[in-house]
Amino acid sequence: MEGRGRGEEEENGSAPVLKIQVKFSGRSIPVSLSIESTIKDLKYLLQPLTNVLPRGQKLIFKGKVLEDTMKLKSTDITNGSKLMLMASQGLHQGDGPITKHVVSSGSGLRKPSNGGGNAQRLMDSKVEVAIDKSRSKHWKITGVVALSGCQLKFIPEEVWGCGSSIRVLDISRNSIREVPAKIGSLSSIQKLLLNENSIWDECISWEGVVSLKSLTVLNLNHNGLTSLPSGLGALVSLMQLHVANNKLTSLPVEIGLLARLEILKVNNNRISSVQSRIGNCVSLVEVDLASNHLVDLPDTIGSLRNLKALHLSNNGLKSLPSTLFKLCTQLSTLDLHNTEITIDILRQFEGWEAFDERRRLKHQKQLDFRVGSSGAFDEGADKH
Repeated sequence: MEGRGRGEEEENGSAPVLKIQVKFSGRSIPVSLSIESTIKDLKYLLQPLTNVLPRGQKLIFKGKVLEDTMKLKSTDITNGSKLMLMASQGLHQGDGPITKHVVSSGSGLRKPSNGGGNAQRLMDSKVEVAIDKSRSKHWKITGVVALSGCQLKFIPEEVWGCGSSIRVLDISRNSIREVPAKIGSLSSIQKLLLNENSIWDECISWEGVVSLKSLTVLNLNHNGLTSLPSGLGALVSLMQLHVANNKLTSLPVEIGLLARLEILKVNNNRISSVQSRIGNCVSLVEVDLASNHLVDLPDTIGSLRNLKALHLSNNGLKSLPSTLFKLCTQLSTLDLHNTEITIDILRQFEGWEAFDERRRLKHQKQLDFRVGSSGAFDEGADKH
């Protein structure tokens, strides 16, 4: 309340707390923080609430832009004050899936309604009729079910009839809303492509999926998942896990059991921290954590001795594990665009020179039309 003046005293007698409103993108965000906080502190507090990196935020109060170093107590901001937030383009983080099946509703996301009644069921049945017996026989012979982009609402019954004959199931780019427990009957499947569908947490039988012991590739990109099960660690043969463009807030601890995992892509989610046990995934070659809510990484990243590419752009990272360059001796690609990490920070790390040499050699081979002799680091770190 404005009548309470500069702030409300906390119960333990510490510095007063201000309760303010930040106007952003047509909504009002309530924020509480100490009067001793700086504007930069406020920006970090707003980062997970707005998906805008601190350096992409411009806070305005009474027509004036607030500087990062200013403390709230040195401004005219009081309880109930209203600030305006303007965001720079290109400095937004991931904000969940944006697909043809997800409709924006205010600041959140909602599922598409089933709707359609009898007409919808008739349309679904027509899709089923198109899958005749000869096609089913072909699946059994080749072991490959290719149904990508077929406007399917559910997995055809004929698929289950193929059982252990199937090695690859590609039902990507459909409108699949359910992955039933029967998925476990495909005991020999090696690649399961479910990306770009309408799969939500309650729609997928994880018990069936994690029973697929021969699975090497699992693709769930562009769906509506908010979590992954602990049972994921049972997929001991998994080499590629793609769960980008979902609404994940974390990775399960059991991901450390995936010792054969080579590619992990979880970009464009809402992950704020990475489990330290990721260091047990010793086969990892490429990790993509871009466009999440990360502010740091566990030191165990240094245990990934086979790591060649690490994508971290569009996060709130201020630094990296100090052993990254020293221990990850094969690392040659590091994407740090739109983070808080500067070139001066990187140069302090042991092993930086060797990494920089690998990076330049790789770019010189791949992009020989570009001038690579300057040696300047241009993969996202600020040059100041």
